[in-house]
Amino acid sequence: MTAATPVAASSAADPLPETGTGPNRRKALAALAIRLGALLTFAFIMLYFALTARGFLSAYNAFNVVEQSAILGVLAFGTAVVIVGGGAEVQTGGIDLSIAANAGLCAAVFATLSTAGFNPTVVLLATLGTGLAVGALNAFAVVGLGILPLLATLAVMNVAAGLELTLTENTVVSAASPVLAFLQTGRFLGVSTLAWTLILFSALMILVVHHTAVGPRLYAVGGHPEAARAAGLDVGAYVAGTYLFSGFCAAFASVLLVSRLSASTPGTGELLLSVLAAALLGTVFSRRFVPTMGGTLLSTLFIGFLANGFQLLGVSSYWVAGVQGALILLVVAVTSFARPQEH
Repeated sequence: MTAATPVAASSAADPLPETGTGPNRRKALAALAIRLGALLTFAFIMLYFALTARGFLSAYNAFNVVEQSAILGVLAFGTAVVIVGGGAEVQTGGIDLSIAANAGLCAAVFATLSTAGFNPTVVLLATLGTGLAVGALNAFAVVGLGILPLLATLAVMNVAAGLELTLTENTVVSAASPVLAFLQTGRFLGVSTLAWTLILFSALMILVVHHTAVGPRLYAVGGHPEAARAAGLDVGAYVAGTYLFSGFCAAFASVLLVSRLSASTPGTGELLLSVLAAALLGTVFSRRFVPTMGGTLLSTLFIGFLANGFQLLGVSSYWVAGVQGALILLVVAVTSFARPQEH
């Protein structure tokens, strides 16, 4: 049984395409049209900004967008892994609505302990522990108690947000440490540390999820849980692991967030809309409409360039939130239509 697990998982994660005619063929053509339409839309928007926004195509602006997208990218990868492991169904599948609030709580812990004069190693461990604790709470609620991920993580989101407000008293907490100084001022080959963080983290995610046995098994658990169990995979452990990884990403992103702002600030939970947009938008680049790491990176950068283009054109940032909300609605609608129905 154990020796057959990777083969079974890989088979479940990436089934052979349908070659028949009728409804399946129409679904396949619709899926192809959606992917091509998404790519053309992205290209059109980028071309529009290139022609109308001065400096949009400059190397400086491109690296600036990558740097600004580092926090969003790390959180989006955490959310994408949860969706992969829990299934991409909107109502019952994997989701982590608490990840942005978790990042806010972790940032508050990091800033508070740094200000109190604790050793940087202790501060980092406490921040990581906080993120993992929130992730473990999500895992217990979803796997242990069997609560729908949408409801479980919504409840945990409010717990994390409440703890952040209690710790910071809804005020800005300044922070300074050698870790923050390195993230703020470090450069290599002319590229900032934050930009390198997104580049290297993205490469690592693509390598692990798409080029090791972990990825196919995770896709099998999310897409075909019964088949995964039959192949000997511990479905509950994999799902719980995705929430722990989401907690790790929240803690990691919180350090990047504090380094960018030199403080922990209330309102980090407002990043949730952008995180969901990046994770869900990445699904349109997959044949089966589930997140891929490359798609998540591309959608993260698209959202970054979208906000940057609006800024260069002098358009209010409030429009960005509206566009992100429309994108989420559109992606959920079209993928629900085009995704093969499995019973």
